[in-house]
Amino acid sequence: MITLLLAASLALATPVGAMPVADTLGIARLRYDGGGDWYANPSSLANLLNAVRTRTGIPVAAREATVTALDPSLPDHPYLYMTGHGNVSFSPAEGAALRAYLLGGGFLHADDNYGLDESFRREMREVFPDAELTEIPADHPLYHVLYDFPQGIPKVHEHDGNAPQGLGIFYGGRLVVFYSYETDLGDGWEDEGVHDDSPETREQALRMGVNLFLYALGQAAS
Repeated sequence: MITLLLAASLALATPVGAMPVADTLGIARLRYDGGGDWYANPSSLANLLNAVRTRTGIPVAAREATVTALDPSLPDHPYLYMTGHGNVSFSPAEGAALRAYLLGGGFLHADDNYGLDESFRREMREVFPDAELTEIPADHPLYHVLYDFPQGIPKVHEHDGNAPQGLGIFYGGRLVVFYSYETDLGDGWEDEGVHDDSPETREQALRMGVNLFLYALGQAAS
């Protein structure tokens, strides 16, 4: 935990590679084609950024950025987030750009908002034909960066009623894609009352989000 938090602090002081300066550090939402509502949960990322700012002291941006896979500014964002209920489709050029971003130090968090799963897995097989989504064990550092999740990723929404899963794609020993499945963290990050989540559920979702952000930032700085 200490190592990752120190790395995050250093990232703010000394840009590494494509790392942005502190006053632009934040989260970028991925806009994609295919018909899925990439814009779902509009209040979620602002609330997560506020939690990062108030709980860690890292001076992150107040609002999310919005990018496509072909956006020239994509490498400036250490944490790329995508969600939605429907189809995801990347063109060959977009897939290549996304792969280059991830192999160059980026991090993608895909958050299934119920309905994303089939198309997301299909597109990831195109982007990473040489790697697979695998379940991340509960003792992985991302579950313990700041807050402890001894059972792994928390459950936020029922979806199909299955156990929540945190899945990942590792490349060169680094976690490049994190996929939150059967939980919907973004719904738990939304404004209070939007989904009638309990305060305890929203708190667990925000804690997991803070961990993910710190872990991604620590990777980018290492």
